[in-house]
Amino acid sequence: MIKNPKLNASGCPDPTAYKALKEITRESADREKVVQNYIHIVKALADGLGLEVQNRIHLRDTKTGKEYR
Repeated sequence: MIKNPKLNASGCPDPTAYKALKEITRESADREKVVQNYIHIVKALADGLGLEVQNRIHLRDTKTGKEYR
């Protein structure tokens, strides 16, 4: 069963919480795209220099502490 994000746990509409969570989700998705683009650039740069990335690229956001692998 798919949960409706516009409803709270009791099934009542909760537009304020929905708007706040929607904004947080959007910001998180935007940051995820930035990190993925950065990793792509690093790999392309290495390739252009005749190198290859041997291990996983591990990054940590200094503001949020979230780790990207």
